[in-house]
Amino acid sequence: MSILTNGSTETSLSLLLHKGVVLFFAAVCLLLAARANAQEAPARTTQAIQVNVKRVNVGVVVTDNKGKFVEGLPREVFHVFDNGTEQPVTEFSPLEVPGQVLLLVEAGPAVYFLRDANVFAANTMLNGLSPQDRVAVVRYTDAPLALLDFTADKEAARAALENIQFNLGFGDLNLSASLNAVLDWLHRVPGKKTIVLISTGVDTSPPPAVEALQSRLQSGDVPILCVSTSGPLRSGKQGGKTKVAQTQSEFQAADQLLGLLAETTGGRAYFPMNAKAFQETYREVAQIVRHEYSLAFAPPVADGALHRIDVKVESGPASEKAKSPAFRVDHRQGYLAPKE
Repeated sequence: MSILTNGSTETSLSLLLHKGVVLFFAAVCLLLAARANAQEAPARTTQAIQVNVKRVNVGVVVTDNKGKFVEGLPREVFHVFDNGTEQPVTEFSPLEVPGQVLLLVEAGPAVYFLRDANVFAANTMLNGLSPQDRVAVVRYTDAPLALLDFTADKEAARAALENIQFNLGFGDLNLSASLNAVLDWLHRVPGKKTIVLISTGVDTSPPPAVEALQSRLQSGDVPILCVSTSGPLRSGKQGGKTKVAQTQSEFQAADQLLGLLAETTGGRAYFPMNAKAFQETYREVAQIVRHEYSLAFAPPVADGALHRIDVKVESGPASEKAKSPAFRVDHRQGYLAPKE
């Protein structure tokens, strides 16, 4: 199977998508059944992860009304609010700070049939990162499997992506459980971290894992940039009306999950529909990693509660603000305060 490039024929992509639609449709039907069985299991109450927070790190991405990343902003224009009360910014790092990017790739049948388009597009992302940025590669189905530890060697990252072993059967796709495990790994990694999730968004994780992830994301500091791989498969109309409706419902649920992961963590979700859109998506993902400001503030109280974070960025003098909308500011939504 040839790598898709700008000169690829529509026939090559059509053949890929046709095979993908057939197998993904079958997989979704079985995964729906698996999810239904999992949801019948009694949900256990999960406790929020307690963290001794001495400072709260906040990654911030700023874009203007045209979607262009805003560079060169000084510390003074950033205002951080804890539950609505402004806090002093105790630490500030500009865009040039190297980052660590963990690529978490779903290794199921849907991604398999678009793997060439994804690998080629992911190369665009790797090319867009700075030489100092480090990359790790992890695949997942029922559980995550680390393929490459963090390295600045982008050729090693390319090789790891190209050599991912995909499961063509209809096993579990435990997205929430896998993200929980990955976040455990990243907790021990210092510095600026980002997860790039390449996934359909289908999740067959048991309810306790889903609940644990939801609780964790509310107070986490690792942004998740979600790239949906199911967009090009959505034109398929395989099966009867009921099965088609089930598949479309699963697509919608998957999209909502990816959107939630991105919004809660201060990341972004992308739903590319073709090879060109994948390239554009990964190019922007690399730019986000390179254009993240890093802020920190001290938690004002030690009440052990979940606190809401808001960040505002001054866009210029009043005369300029009247001419153009305010900046778009992406950042994490909250943190868990320490408890005395």
